[in-house]
Amino acid sequence: MTKRELSIAFQTDKRAREYIDLAKLVNEYSFDAVTVYCDAPFHPSYAPLLLMAPHIKGARVGPAGIPPSRMHPLDIAAQTALLADIAAGGVYLGLVRGGWLEDHGIRELSPPIQAMREAIEIIRKTLAGESAGYAGQVYRIADHVRAPYPLPQAKIPLQIGTWGEKLAALAGEVADEVKIGGSANPDVISVIADAIAVGEARVGRPKGTVKIVIGAVSVIDEDRELARWVARKSVALYMPIVSKLDPTLEIDPELMATVQAHVNAGDSDAAARLIPDDILDRFIFAGDADDIIKQCERLYEAGAGRIELGTPHGARAAATGIHLIGQRIIPALGGYLSS
Repeated sequence: MTKRELSIAFQTDKRAREYIDLAKLVNEYSFDAVTVYCDAPFHPSYAPLLLMAPHIKGARVGPAGIPPSRMHPLDIAAQTALLADIAAGGVYLGLVRGGWLEDHGIRELSPPIQAMREAIEIIRKTLAGESAGYAGQVYRIADHVRAPYPLPQAKIPLQIGTWGEKLAALAGEVADEVKIGGSANPDVISVIADAIAVGEARVGRPKGTVKIVIGAVSVIDEDRELARWVARKSVALYMPIVSKLDPTLEIDPELMATVQAHVNAGDSDAAARLIPDDILDRFIFAGDADDIIKQCERLYEAGAGRIELGTPHGARAAATGIHLIGQRIIPALGGYLSS
């Protein structure tokens, strides 16, 4: 059996001390990666990661993911190099086109797939110590521009987050991982794998070269019903949007419209009551430790190379959920994680 991985992810809405405390907590357990999000208008990824990295000894750390429309590739490269300087377990870089950019007054670079391709080339050239000089459709950088700071000793793994066929194909050409965000649906993995394979074939990479990462909100508690209720309230906020991205799901659009109307009205309880169990488990990790173990096993068997358990982790407090992951879920998945 091919070795799989398990990672944990945090929203960047915390005080500096909380980032440090969470880093110390996750360091008690054998997570493969520790991720923070980069969602506007929360803290951008690198400051939280720089606070956390000195306290994480085994797991690699990274952002999932940064839209180049929000941060210039030269800045992404510089921040990644600085993070690599203090991250004992290594780093990775996650890039995305970005969601809800217009809501925050951010204009997406165009054409978007070409912008991503050029951003990746500039970041990689810069981190390799080469001239960042570039004359593309989107970016123009003078030939004399080079990194003036210490460079990472190892190549930085690249993750691209996407549901789209074109960006998944680009990832098949150039990335190490593709992240399917906001999903716990085993059926979507093969769909994304096929899209990635188009890019892999284009450049002569074997199918399956690019690892698939799948992750979503997680709520874990000994009180199973409480965990699932909290999860319903959490997923109601994004399910009407993500449900449109997943081609394997057939969900009543009237149901989604009603859920969205309740969310817009600030009535998360009413929205949550509308979400049935089978739909819930396609979007979120929810329940007691046994529930999460079964969900992870289904995802690994469907082809997930890494599963990422996201915020808030616990029904009452993050630490409660993290301890359950570390003490119950990681050991139970040992056959996947150690082979």
